[in-house]
Amino acid sequence: MIRSFIPLFLFTCFLNTALAQRPAQGPISRSIFNPSRHGYKMVWEDEFLGNELDGSKWAVRGVGPRALGYVSAEAIKVEDGLLKLYALKKGDSILISAVGTQGLYMPQYGYFECRAQLQRSPGVWGAFWLQSPKLSEGDDPHIHGAEVDIMEFFKKLGTDIVSHNVHWGPYGSSQHTTHGMQSYLEGVSQGFHTFGLEWTPEKYVFYIDGLKFYEVREGVSRIQEYMILSMEIPHDAQDLEKTTYPDVFIVDRVRVYQKR
Repeated sequence: MIRSFIPLFLFTCFLNTALAQRPAQGPISRSIFNPSRHGYKMVWEDEFLGNELDGSKWAVRGVGPRALGYVSAEAIKVEDGLLKLYALKKGDSILISAVGTQGLYMPQYGYFECRAQLQRSPGVWGAFWLQSPKLSEGDDPHIHGAEVDIMEFFKKLGTDIVSHNVHWGPYGSSQHTTHGMQSYLEGVSQGFHTFGLEWTPEKYVFYIDGLKFYEVREGVSRIQEYMILSMEIPHDAQDLEKTTYPDVFIVDRVRVYQKR
């Protein structure tokens, strides 16, 4: 059932403005998106079988310092058909996790979907995103691509809010952005849910559990990009005051569909 988001919006309006986030909204369509009914065929999949990361599909990404943490393979587990991306304490350090398909699988256009369970606490956050290998080279998204945040779960924004964003141009104060687009879906922080993106030469469409929340025609990449799954950490230590460790972003599967 699709429920009203208005009470939540009233509660979080000031916070959203301060964080350059758009007000939360419910789905804009009641139809459930089925890629196969729109001419898509599944061309890539990982269900995380076995007890280690499939090196033909993923590599640990960015090992080393990142914001207040340290990306480490120690914070990544594959077990029971699940990819578990942790934020955990080790001595005085916080280990975080990230895997990506750069150099292994870099599609252009399609429908991208992961089924995942979000982390429990605020501070750290789970993310599923696309990244351009040419982002730092210029600000024309058709040529240099974009960072497309299919989903991020900043729990401080609200228990049932998932964020999406598009960034293009080199990182810095002049980088272009759509600003955070927030989707409200009651219960999204409990259990497993699907987070999807349809990417075409003209637009991005963001989905949760097959429900359409946003359609964006800004910053559309027209080059090959790679997927990333990560547990992120902020730059401000105050944001971690309510974080509990270990926390984990659990991914059941990732699928990519393309037109026949």
